[in-house]
Formats: sequence, C-alpha cells, structure tokens
Amino acid sequence: MKVLITGSAGMLGTQVVCDLTRGYTELGQVPAALKDAEILTADVDTLDITDKAATEKYMAENRPDVVINCAAYTNVDGCESHQDDAFKVNAIGARNLAIACENIGAKLIHVSTDYVFKGDEATPRREYDITNPISVYGKTKHAGEEFVKQFCSRYFIVRTAWLYGYHGKNFVKTMVRLCNERGGASVVNDQHGNPTNAADLSHHLLKIAACEEYGIYHCTGNGECTWYEFAAEIARLAGFEGCMKPCTSDEFPTPTKRPAYSSLDNMMLRVTVGDEMRHWKDALAAYFENDK
Repeated sequence: MKVLITGSAGMLGTQVVCDLTRGYTELGQVPAALKDAEILTADVDTLDITDKAATEKYMAENRPDVVINCAAYTNVDGCESHQDDAFKVNAIGARNLAIACENIGAKLIHVSTDYVFKGDEATPRREYDITNPISVYGKTKHAGEEFVKQFCSRYFIVRTAWLYGYHGKNFVKTMVRLCNERGGASVVNDQHGNPTNAADLSHHLLKIAACEEYGIYHCTGNGECTWYEFAAEIARLAGFEGCMKPCTSDEFPTPTKRPAYSSLDNMMLRVTVGDEMRHWKDALAAYFENDK
C-alpha cells in the first residue's frame, strides 16, 4: 500500500503522517491494510496541486493507492480578500487531484468543512442535507467537493469542523496564549459547532482509507458548544478558569459571515466504519494531557 498525504506540513497533515509512520493513533492501531504502508508526503514546495499538469505527472510517476488531501486555504477571513487564491487551492487543487486519482485508479480522501452549510438550521447537519455556503471559504470548499464528485469515482469527502491539534496554529493555542498574555479574552457565544481534535480525525481518515465505503462523511467531535464555551473549557484546563467573557458576533465583527449553527452529525461514520470520535470535552482534555 502506498499513501500520499498532500498538505503534509499542515496541522492535520502532520498528524496523519505521524500516526501512519508509527502505526497507531491516540485511539488505537492503524488498519492492518495500512501497516508498513509506503508514505509519500507533499506540500506546496514539492507538489503544487493547483498545477494540473504537475499534479498528473507526480501521480503518474508515484502511483499512490490512496491520496489524503489535507491541503487547503483555511484562512477564512483571508479567503474574502484573496478569492482567486482560495479558489485555486480549495477548488482547482481538489479537481486536479480528483482527475489524477481517476487516471491511476487511486482512492481520494478529500477533507472539507462545516462551512459548506449556511448554518441557519436548529439541528446538526447530516451528509444528505442540502449545502448552501455563505462565505468565500465555504463556497470554494463546496466547489472542491463538487469537482471531486465529478471527476473521481473512488472518493471520500470528509467534512470536519473547529479543528485543533498539536502542530501549527489553532484556536486552542491562541486561547492559551491570550490567557497568559492578557488574562483572558471575549469570545462569541452565539455560534455553535463541534470542536474536533486532529488526532481523532486522523484516526478516522486512516480507517476510511482502508475501506471501500465511498461517499460523504461528517467527522467531528461529538457534542456541541459555542466558541465561548469551547474557550472557557480551554481556559479551565489551562488553569485560568473564569477568565473568558461571552460576547455576540455583532460585538466582534469579522470580514466573513460565519454560520450561526454549523454542528454536524457523524451519521455516515456510525453506519459504516464506526464513530469513535470522542466527546469534544474528552478529546480536549486528552490534548492538554498529551501536549507536553
């Protein structure tokens, strides 16, 4: 088995490479089919997925059996002011990988986002629910999903949300830093979602890579909260309980209109490979325990 991880230098890509290399994740062993897999890593300096010819050439020469696409333009506010760049990476990059995977018969696991939904519903979104993104980030990621479905027959689209991990910048590290530097922060309390530990997501991406249950998956931490509730739990675990203050989205304006309610339901996981995603509080506690 030969596995290619694109965006391998990012937060999620680094976690997947680490887990696949050592043969186990925080949640258990990697699937037997991936034991001793040959690992190929690629980031923008070694493979520009927005270059169609270069992507097809790389894939034809290396012929991976599975591609896990962790590459993305994830700066949500930056997408609003750099729409072409966001579209190139999130949509065209996904299209190029889909075409190249189809050419060699490889599986493609494409990581997507809760932002493909508008966020005006009152219950967690399931995989069959209609998408309606309201931001450039969401729209470009949705376009990437459509390209994957159009050009690759052996695809998995895995939507996640509120991702944090041991590698790189993320919300958890930012909140801890603000606790240390400023004694806390004001955080919006009217946007709901599912915090997701990259270690949990990596475990499930590898389970999916070893199966033939193609389609769209939601893969987020179980349970839901607001950004303020997430931040308050981070502060508590970091030893700064009570230092976070709730505010409204109107009090904290950003260039991007964000979904008010973007919780996802991991239905496809439950009915196929199994949902082992931890409750978000348990996964967050494990993060603090392991991030030494």
